[in-house]
Amino acid sequence: MYFSANALARKMEKLAGESWSKVGLAPSHAYLLMIAIEEPGVQPGTLAGELQLKPSTITRLVEKLEEKKLAVRVTEGKTTNVYATPKGRELLPALKECLKDFYEGYSHILGLEESAKLVKNMNSLSDALPG
Repeated sequence: MYFSANALARKMEKLAGESWSKVGLAPSHAYLLMIAIEEPGVQPGTLAGELQLKPSTITRLVEKLEEKKLAVRVTEGKTTNVYATPKGRELLPALKECLKDFYEGYSHILGLEESAKLVKNMNSLSDALPG
């Protein structure tokens, strides 16, 4: 299972990278930015849960988006919120097009039904395993 899961992850990363290269972002950065656009003021903990990443990874992703002037963190008391900048929000149509291309790409290869089953099963398996 270990090698099969890693092989699948590498192949999906390649497909995703090809799709997201059109906007000059890695897939993780693009997904995070889309969430920040659609949920202004999203908190890093929420991002970590939605993207199934560790908080330290979220911090690094947000820092990279800040360097590119696509997102900004605003601290209010003990709460940190992440917002897309105007430059980041302008990317939303292109980000959605990349997402569509990625979905259509792997669905074409695997088939629509098999793709849906795979995503559902992977989520269930990920939820069942310890963090």
